[in-house]
Amino acid sequence: MKDFQTPILVVQKLRKQFGLGCDHCRDMKPEHLEKNYCPKCGTVYACRDVSFELYEGEILGVVGESGSGKSTMMQCLYFDQEVTAGTVSLRSYKNGKNMFAESAQQKRYIRNNMFGMVYQNPIMGLNMSFSAISNIAEKLIAAGNRNVAAMSNRGQDLLDEVNIPLFRIKEPPKNFSGGMQQRVQIAKALSNNPPILLLDEVTTGLDLSVQANVLDLIKKIQRELNISMIVVSHDLAVVRMLADRTVVMLNGNIIESGLTDQILEDPQHPYTQELVYSLL
Repeated sequence: MKDFQTPILVVQKLRKQFGLGCDHCRDMKPEHLEKNYCPKCGTVYACRDVSFELYEGEILGVVGESGSGKSTMMQCLYFDQEVTAGTVSLRSYKNGKNMFAESAQQKRYIRNNMFGMVYQNPIMGLNMSFSAISNIAEKLIAAGNRNVAAMSNRGQDLLDEVNIPLFRIKEPPKNFSGGMQQRVQIAKALSNNPPILLLDEVTTGLDLSVQANVLDLIKKIQRELNISMIVVSHDLAVVRMLADRTVVMLNGNIIESGLTDQILEDPQHPYTQELVYSLL
């Protein structure tokens, strides 16, 4: 059962900018920017004080056009990017301490134990020259596992769970189709039983039938493991299929949030209305 009482993850005023900013743009007011870009100094405000909560067993959808800040936000949460400002706290980590303020070593621990990440481009999440099962072992070793037999068993179980034929588990992902590569990424992300799974545009570029298989797998994993997920997409149809709640991003800001059904049936912001009507 999904617990919507106490958030498992809290993100507050996450800001990521590329550039130093200037007196013209530091207040980030829309009238001083062209979308999220300062014409005076060239600073890009990829995320502008993004705040949201994620609950246990929930799938939170994040939707928006290219350049809206969705992927940058995910990269900040996974420590691929250093944030400019803001806090993120996990209920199970040090009584909600701000993880952005931790040391690089501690961030690696959080990354390897608290989060699983599935990237839009599998090259970012997989070593294409390692075998599929070795990719999973790599994640397990990073988290401190050293028992070869246990890692092998875990890898086989996970690859079987995501429908990778066991006779192919010693092949490198470069030999696999795009859909199979995404399934290996999902298996790798789940290897340490993280409480939160981050999925960034995981169906982009896949054939429709392959997209459906990947989405069905995500729903199956969430149902069986009761894992919390953040699912980023530019496609509202994907979010409609997966997400309990949805936030809509535009130009680095969250412009609307609510239950997914509510946003689809009664969008309030003109941009969200355009997104919804484009599905009709």
